Amino acid sequence: MTENSTGRRTTAGGVLSAATVAMGLIAGVFYIFACAVMPSLARSDDRVFIEVMQNVNDVIQDPVFFLSFMGALVLTAVSAWQSRKSPHRWWVFAALSAYALAFLVTVAVNIPLNNRLADAGNPATIADPAAVRQRFEDTWVAWNVARALLSTLALACLARALLLYRRPYTSAYLESAAGSSASR
Repeated sequence: MTENSTGRRTTAGGVLSAATVAMGLIAGVFYIFACAVMPSLARSDDRVFIEVMQNVNDVIQDPVFFLSFMGALVLTAVSAWQSRKSPHRWWVFAALSAYALAFLVTVAVNIPLNNRLADAGNPATIADPAAVRQRFEDTWVAWNVARALLSTLALACLARALLLYRRPYTSAYLESAAGSSASR
């Protein structure tokens, strides 16, 4: 907890920190898919590609991922509200905008593609797995890169906001230390 200008205790720093951590987790998920998972799967045959992506899309729908995926959005929104009169507010608003776009891409593009891939059925019995993969892979990968960039931008904005949020306390400490007789 921190004190605001009226001396009242607030949770703004904790919420901003939690938003930054949640955003880092999500940016990392999108990043690892862009840098490692999808390039690795690109080397696989069509049936293996479909099976692995179906499994990933099934497994990732768990409370832990959902908590960080939704938590990044909710915590950043709460932080934006709490910081609306603070000097660092523009960084939080920028982070919220960037992640809201990444969230929208996920809901409008990646999830429907995941659902279509699941609806294709058992990879072992798909008549034309190359066509199923072709309708999925390039679009999903391109939009995942967009999500990775947007969520990384949001993370950078939150990190900057967190540094600016902490600066008044650091500056006050340094100023008092510089003025003390112990520092001369």
